[in-house]
Amino acid sequence: MHCNFGTDNNCMMKPALLVSAFLFSTSCFAQNNSDLELKQMQSIENRIRPFADSMIFAQEWIDRFRADSAFTRGLVQALKTPKSFYYKFDSIKTISKLYAPDSSFKIFTWQIMKDYSFYRQRGAIQMKTNDGSLKLFPLFDFSDFTTAPNDSVRDSRHWIGAIYYKIVLKTFAGKNYYTLIGSDENDERSDKKWIDVLWFDDNNQPQFGGKFFNYPPNDPTKPKGPVYRFCLEYKKDGGVRLNYDARYDAIIFDHLTSETDEIQNKATLIPVGDFEAFKWINGKWVFNDNPFKNVIFGDKQSTFPAPLFDEKGKIDEKKLSDQSKKNQQKTTIPPVPDPNKINDKVNQYKPGESSNN
Repeated sequence: MHCNFGTDNNCMMKPALLVSAFLFSTSCFAQNNSDLELKQMQSIENRIRPFADSMIFAQEWIDRFRADSAFTRGLVQALKTPKSFYYKFDSIKTISKLYAPDSSFKIFTWQIMKDYSFYRQRGAIQMKTNDGSLKLFPLFDFSDFTTAPNDSVRDSRHWIGAIYYKIVLKTFAGKNYYTLIGSDENDERSDKKWIDVLWFDDNNQPQFGGKFFNYPPNDPTKPKGPVYRFCLEYKKDGGVRLNYDARYDAIIFDHLTSETDEIQNKATLIPVGDFEAFKWINGKWVFNDNPFKNVIFGDKQSTFPAPLFDEKGKIDEKKLSDQSKKNQQKTTIPPVPDPNKINDKVNQYKPGESSNN
């Protein structure tokens, strides 16, 4: 039996579904491994899970960094187990674990926070190998060492870090391109959403970025082109949505504006109630400023809500009222976690993902 993991793995599951997913992933791993290897993987997972929790939720930054170091060593040890590619680490919820849609690799990403002005991403790409041996590419976040993160194709040692929550597989001229969509808490004033394209060169080495983005050059809410990866930077906790919509086959994201009429100041940018998109056309992500034109909205058309503006740029009061009612129905007051119970925090944590992606 071949197990193809082509779906997102960092979503939170209900307890019954989590048990089912764990049994499924365990059975996939067990089909290719001995009982001893399975027990070894489960033992390591149980041992490194507290470190995975602490590297996000420990009170002191030094403890978070120590936990990150211990978790990384343990994860690499686990991945050295033959055919570990099939093991999903379902009980570890503070990192993102995504399989490529064609199951050719999986990518782990997570972040470390020193304080509200310093975030650094970690990651690794594990390749699927015929003999089950480990082929791993550690990812080193180079964001703090460059002033031009959009300027070039980068290898795994000069990666622009993000916590990925979606992989989209596209092809052009017989070659596979894996579009990675992720988030970065950036600093105390702004957050970022990234779109980067992963591909493999003639030596099967991972490369990030390229001239894949085509959009108008004079929009100050977007990085000045040409760019090798696309970024939306916006006000901290601004609730900006950016994700691939499979029903529309496009990357949809919020149109931004400044809440203080300082359009050049990314930390003032917020969603305006309308959407923009990239469609994959002839090997490029091509910009569309009105992706939902002539779309009759409903759950079958898009995972995104209907735009609040009509084609003339005027706000649609009925849509605004309908969306407000939906938001009110969805709004619940979450339980306040006990600061002494780290599991309460873990159960509410989605690495790199939120309801507004």
